Amino acid sequence: MLQVMRRPTGVVVLAMSVAAAACGGREAQSERPDDVAVALSPADVATAHLAPIASGVAVTGSLQPQWIVAIKAQVAGTVNNIRADRGVRVSEGQVLAVIEAEGVRGQAEGAQAAVAAAEANLAVAEQRLESARTLREAGAMSQLDFRAAEAAYESARAQLAAARAQAAGAVEQARRATITAPMNGVVGARKVEEGEAVNPGQELFTVVRSDVLELAGQVPVDAATNIRTGQPVVFTLNAYPGREFRGQVARIEPMADPATRQVGVYMQMRNPGGIIGGQFATGRILDEKPDTAVVVPQTAIRYAGAETFVYAINNGRVVRKPVTAGAVDPSTGMIEIVAGVAAGEQVISAPTAMFEENTRVQIAARPAAPAASAEEHK
Repeated sequence: MLQVMRRPTGVVVLAMSVAAAACGGREAQSERPDDVAVALSPADVATAHLAPIASGVAVTGSLQPQWIVAIKAQVAGTVNNIRADRGVRVSEGQVLAVIEAEGVRGQAEGAQAAVAAAEANLAVAEQRLESARTLREAGAMSQLDFRAAEAAYESARAQLAAARAQAAGAVEQARRATITAPMNGVVGARKVEEGEAVNPGQELFTVVRSDVLELAGQVPVDAATNIRTGQPVVFTLNAYPGREFRGQVARIEPMADPATRQVGVYMQMRNPGGIIGGQFATGRILDEKPDTAVVVPQTAIRYAGAETFVYAINNGRVVRKPVTAGAVDPSTGMIEIVAGVAAGEQVISAPTAMFEENTRVQIAARPAAPAASAEEHK
């Protein structure tokens, strides 16, 4: 909190001014009655100091669940027996609905019947081949008839293999009429109603698994060269002000977009519970080794057009110092000063304060801690 402390006015000040003028003109001019002191609280002033600063590339976007699976119809038919709705938790393999497709089920049953017939035909052909082998060894069957029996057996085996393959496809097609959850998760969307006719490719449900959340974004190609898989990431969410969540870089695209010269980066964090996907988030990719630099609070930095400066305090007076700012560490609110201010210098960190050059300031003393009472000593 800023206060303006004016010097006493009136006769006493006038007398002081006259006496000072008699002693020396310069001294009288520097101690003008209208010279003012701006009182600063200790919270309004910061000391530039050396500290590690964790800088890094920041990416903003929508924080989405890592796994979002759209379940689509694979056979034509009518949807019946819907067993799950939006927001319901499901397990892998759990039945969500059934598509009544009589033609598909009839094909499966027919294919299974064909397998049974082919198995019976193979059994008969095998018996005939054994009989033919016995007669051939006894000299009661010609070589030609024996070869015919072997050919009939091989043909029966081939027919059984073909029937089984056809049955497998038909049964698989019939199985697709039962809609099941592909993984553990929560039903995010249900896009079909009971009794609705559907066609192959039509979306029916969406199942979401949000124990891992992912933020996808793009960074300049120059910045991407310094990013590695597994590099730590700090996430901040608008819905959770003041909180940080930790994660890491999961994937980096191998090529830059030729139009934008940007590279896709994917960052992941484990959901601690309760975070809903789709929220706006910022992911800051941290440098592997934080740099040590001269830092001041971000609130101390001022801007005037293209100039960046701070209000420094020198011998109780405000000095406007141009500075070169560097990396920002949002986790601490500090910003690197590359040039313009050295460690140990005091700067004004009150963000709304405006000063003229050479303004006199006075920093209030910190309040003393209250003395302990006799009862507390007991």
